[in-house]
Amino acid sequence: MKISRPLRALVVVDGSDVHHDLLGASSALRDIVLEAGVVAEPALGLDRFVDAAPPTSEADVFVLYRSSVAFDPAQQQALADRVAAGAGLVLLHASNLFGYGPHGMAGDAVAHELFGSTYVSHGSNGSEGTYTVEVVGEHPVTAHLGDFVLEDEYYVISTRDDVTVIAERSDPDGGTQPVAYVRDHGAGRVCYIALGHDMRAWGSPYFRQLVRQAVLWTGGVEAEDIQSWSTRFPLGNGRFIGPGAAEDPS
Repeated sequence: MKISRPLRALVVVDGSDVHHDLLGASSALRDIVLEAGVVAEPALGLDRFVDAAPPTSEADVFVLYRSSVAFDPAQQQALADRVAAGAGLVLLHASNLFGYGPHGMAGDAVAHELFGSTYVSHGSNGSEGTYTVEVVGEHPVTAHLGDFVLEDEYYVISTRDDVTVIAERSDPDGGTQPVAYVRDHGAGRVCYIALGHDMRAWGSPYFRQLVRQAVLWTGGVEAEDIQSWSTRFPLGNGRFIGPGAAEDPS
């Protein structure tokens, strides 16, 4: 894929900061996206998808950090239409809070289909702790990353059948829980990452690389080009922190 101009990403936060530091997330995520060589701008609120001014209409990728149980159907449909037309969508952490409004899951049906999952609970681990994120299979979003340890909130999510899980964690009952997955929506690509409650995650080089590669993949960057784009920061010079790092001659 020839990039005729830099990719443009809009980092959108929405909701209340009672449980999630939306301002901190906006700043941290913008820096992470910039590290990938992608033009990134912060934005607040979901009405922008309904009345799309140039910063929204010209964006190639939307990075959404949502902390709200309210999601107007018109906003849902407008965002779904943008992704179906080819925009990329990276969803983080609590963005999939669905079914809490007066109309239950029916009121969030469009977004639920677009996002591919819904938050269920923190599970029996408690709300947070340290755990291992295990890469599943091979995918451009997790390429150049091995399994890694992170301190973050535990999320239990319910996924739709059309998602492809690319990272997971073990739960105390002997099963696994999805941590990241991808899906297609029309001409667009969607990636959900359950991680990212606060700076413990945002400051992790593994989390940062995972998000960078999610932005690049959803933005249409070819798989063979993702390494040089996504690993230039914080390690630089095309080095990476996953499998193969030990062979780095520098």
